[in-house]
Amino acid sequence: MADEGASPRELVLEAARRNNTDLLQEIFTEIHKSYSSTAEDRIAELLNTAVDGIGSNVLHVAAINGSYEVLDALLDQAGVETDPLDRLERDTPLHSAVRYVNSLSAADWPHGHPIVEILIDAGCDPRSRNKAKLRPFDLVDPRNSELRGLLQKAEFQMMAGGDVVNEDEEEEEGGAGSASDEG
Repeated sequence: MADEGASPRELVLEAARRNNTDLLQEIFTEIHKSYSSTAEDRIAELLNTAVDGIGSNVLHVAAINGSYEVLDALLDQAGVETDPLDRLERDTPLHSAVRYVNSLSAADWPHGHPIVEILIDAGCDPRSRNKAKLRPFDLVDPRNSELRGLLQKAEFQMMAGGDVVNEDEEEEEGGAGSASDEG
């Protein structure tokens, strides 16, 4: 691998910190070479157990650093836990993503929203509360109405159990009517 002295755990955390998809892919390739029949399980175990010195999981590290491409690759791996808790604040990666967006200037907030969206799409629970009993929504800068709306919608969809019709998806698929309505 790129850094012979570093462990796979250290390398995957570094890839998450720096949004380095090449390094991440190199780690995955090496695991596939070494453990072909159990590679997916080994990768999931690595990703689920890789924590940094302060107890943040690899998903937290990617989210707090705005590493969208690495986050996308991590979430594509079978068996990855989407709601691990960090050791300090008991935050989920979604809490970390909101903290990342809050760290941006107001003009850059829209550039951080995809980090939150990809975590929601992967199944992160927007209703999860951290050690301070705060949901990700509670951490959002009150001026960031777009992000507040995104998280409220995600909470509602989670509570409704997937029975919510997404009008945006409906329009992309050609409307709300079924094929039998076209008669």
